[in-house]
Formats: sequence, structure tokens, C-alpha cells
Amino acid sequence: MRARPGRVTIYDVAARAGVSISTVSLAVSAPHRVRQETRERIVAAATELGYRMTSGRRVGAARIAVAAPFTTYPSYLRRLSGMLRRARDAAVDIIPYDLDSAAAAEEPLLDVLPTRTDVSGLVVMGVPLGGAARRASRAARIPVVYVDVVPTRAEAGGPVILVDDRDGGAQIGRHLAELGHRRVLFVHEPQRSPAYVSAGMLRVDGLMPHVAVTDLPVDAPASVDGRVIAAARSAGATAIVANHDQFAVAVLTALHAEPGGAPLAVVGYDDGEAAAALGITTVRQPFEESGRTALELVLGLVSGASREHGTIRLAPTLVPRASTLSVPIAAAVPPEVRTEKKP
Repeated sequence: MRARPGRVTIYDVAARAGVSISTVSLAVSAPHRVRQETRERIVAAATELGYRMTSGRRVGAARIAVAAPFTTYPSYLRRLSGMLRRARDAAVDIIPYDLDSAAAAEEPLLDVLPTRTDVSGLVVMGVPLGGAARRASRAARIPVVYVDVVPTRAEAGGPVILVDDRDGGAQIGRHLAELGHRRVLFVHEPQRSPAYVSAGMLRVDGLMPHVAVTDLPVDAPASVDGRVIAAARSAGATAIVANHDQFAVAVLTALHAEPGGAPLAVVGYDDGEAAAALGITTVRQPFEESGRTALELVLGLVSGASREHGTIRLAPTLVPRASTLSVPIAAAVPPEVRTEKKP
């Protein structure tokens, strides 16, 4: 039965796309069961005709849940922005779920899938997926893609996208060593559980072959004050490396509040807007690229076009700025530490 004049219906969409009514219906109710090429043709036809579901959901759009500690770390919002840009060119509805930070949890594993029954795929960022959640995703046949999560077991159950944090730490270590630094203080949030490998752990691994590292957990950037600076001097450190830019900004603020003290180099991680504005040396992570890649992977798994289950490593880039390049190292190093330098 055809619709009355002036009203666009599913019949019109099917005719324009050259498919059956049932295929259009399936593309709406179970998009992962329709080939990507067919689904995109249906979406294009619906868009041209101005056809919309009464609920506001796009016709044929795959619903992808994205779970991450968005409100704890702004970097995950940048990854999400990479997904949203990629979603402009695909039939995708992205549903974000905010999680607690894994570092702040006694038991960091995510064991409850934050999904609804109509979700086609799941992207989990920054928080490991526990065994119960992995079993639930397999039972529901929901493809899972991990971002910024180092798998603790071989049966991770999905592809993993990582920025090479060990290499990022090594780049910082080489940069500081070339400038004459021999000892650094590493400032980071406490990790309450040893049940997962954090980015900070990998960054320290990368640092250690190049400089001696003293570890200092600090509750939050707001807790950084003169005691952190005193800890650096007590350890004989001439540079403070922060686990992310928010800590680096707080360290720089504490240094400015201590007039007359010997200068200390400061390094951050992430390359956010504050680091650029304040001239902080940092490591740029390809956040947007990792988000785009994650969405492409999960869509490939949903459509059946891909069976990728390996690990994809993206490369970070050191961005040298004034916070390390303008610090006179010889003046900053106490005499007893200078003697440790090798010719």
C-alpha cells in the first residue's frame, strides 16, 4: 500500500534504495544484520527523502555504546570527538556512558556492560573489562573494542587500540637526558589496584633507562603544592614529569609560587590546550585518531566486514617547549647530584 501524497513512508525508502520493505525494517531494528553497503544505501535514500523515525533515531543507524571516564580525564572527550567526526560519514548513533576512573577504584574491572538491548557494539576506554562483562558481551554477541586498556588476559575478546605509552616515556627520558638531567620526580594519581597495567606504569618503564626516577603519588592536581617541589629537591631531581598535563600545570603553578628557588624542568603528557598556552613540554597523543580508529573497528565487527582482534599501537610525539628548554640545568643541579653525571 502506498502512502498518501506528501507523506514519506518506509515504502518510499525501500523503492529509492532498491531493496525490500523487510530489508529497510531490518536495517532499523538490527543494523548489524544488514551489509554495510546496503545499510548505507538505505540511509542515503531515507536522508534524500526526509524520512525519520518517530523516536528521532536515524534509519539504519548502528547504535554504538562508548564507555569511558569522561568526566575524570578530558583526554577521553577528545577521543570521543574523533568518533563523532567519523560518525558524520556513517550511519552511527553514539551513546556515551561515563565511568569511574580505574586508578581510583579498589576493583577497576568493569563487570556490568553499560548497554541496552538495542546496542550493536561497545567501545570501552580506559577501564578494563572483567570476566563477567566479557562473557555477557559474547552471550549477547556484542562486539567490543578496547581503547587505552592493556589486556590482562589473552582472551580480551576484541581488538585493542593503544597509544605507545612506554615509547612516550622513553621520548621524555631521552629529551631530559640530552639536556643534562639525571634524576626526575614522577608525579601521578595513586593507583589503588594492581589488577591492571596503567598508562603511568608504562611511561615510567620508558623513562627509567634514561634517567633515575623517584615516584610520587598525589591525590589530584589540586593537591599539588610546595611539598611536591620540596620532594623533588629532596630527591635530587632537576625535572618533574607529570602523568598528564593537569598535573604539569599544577606543578608549574607551585613553582611560580616559590620565588628564588632553583629552577626545575616540567614535562606533561597529552598536549592539551593549557600545555600549549603555558609553554609546557609534553607528549602529544593521537586522541582523535584513536577514537576514529575504534569506531571504524567496531563498525567493521558489527557489519561482519572485519574480524580484527589484534592490538593496534599508535605513536605519541614529544613536543619540546620552554618548560624544559629554558631551564639552566647546571644551576638547578645540587653539587652532590652533579657528581653523578657521566662524562
